[in-house]
Amino acid sequence: MRVAVVGATGMVGQVMLQVLEERRLPVSELIPVATAKSVGREIRFAGKAYTVVSMEDALRAKPDLAFFSAGGGTSLEWAPRFVEAGATVIDNSSAWRMDPSVPLVVPEVNAQALNTADGTAHKLIANPNCSTIQLMVALHPLQEAFGLERVVVSTYQSVTGSGYRAADQLRAEQEGCSPEAKVYPHPIHNNVIPHCDVFEDSGYTKEELKIVRESRKILDLPELRITATAVRVPVTGGHSESVNVQLKRETCVAEIQALLANAPGIKLVDNPANNAYPMPKDAFGIDPVLVGRIRKDESADNAFHLWVVADNLRKGAATNAVDIAAHLPTLSRV
Repeated sequence: MRVAVVGATGMVGQVMLQVLEERRLPVSELIPVATAKSVGREIRFAGKAYTVVSMEDALRAKPDLAFFSAGGGTSLEWAPRFVEAGATVIDNSSAWRMDPSVPLVVPEVNAQALNTADGTAHKLIANPNCSTIQLMVALHPLQEAFGLERVVVSTYQSVTGSGYRAADQLRAEQEGCSPEAKVYPHPIHNNVIPHCDVFEDSGYTKEELKIVRESRKILDLPELRITATAVRVPVTGGHSESVNVQLKRETCVAEIQALLANAPGIKLVDNPANNAYPMPKDAFGIDPVLVGRIRKDESADNAFHLWVVADNLRKGAATNAVDIAAHLPTLSRV
């Protein structure tokens, strides 16, 4: 199978190559794609050297599968052209997520959305926002067992969610230097910035609205009462979320712990007496979503707190995309 990775030299693209190699998907030929300044650069994959090519050259190579991680504008322009050429496209940008004709998929939650009503496989699939993915993995078992009444989530997002330049800004500030390019409007070192993406007229940021809208679509709960606050923190890897969830049916902490401990894609880390709880440093480089600090919210009926942590470059982007590919009919039969 010929596989293109658009944005192969970027932060997510590099992790995607790593995950593809780890999962041993049947890649007969890799087609790494990047911007003009990276064309001709050599990339190693599965013990072989591959040369980065342009979008036009990748299209002419007619890949069977294409992972896009190069921004919304690129996806809007090129993803349909790759589909027309016969490729299945899994897009990591926000370009197609809310298109009603495009499935937005977290495999542990709604893998069935990969097929159309007549049973054929979709050719263009959207990968959700990083913060949404880990939230969905944690909330879906609760929705299935108890029903969701209301969700309030506050995110603590690492700088790698903003790419290489943001990580460089934090590193430069930590070293007491002036960053070459400032990604954030304020210093991020020794600071917390309640500002992810751009502000809308409502006062919410785009990142916050992504969490709200994408969650409703993935869970197929268009009327779900959910709200979000997204915050950038001086951490180099791993997103954390404080989640307050009100359920429709009664339960208890022990029952929720047992449910999540056996849910796909989750690792329960919940023993505060021994200082065991999810932290970004423990999520780094692994795929499970870590969940802990589960406790009853005494201020509301059937309400509970959860602390949810995941590697934003792996489960929040690359791993989820590769997992989507693994669920495609053409691959699941390999």
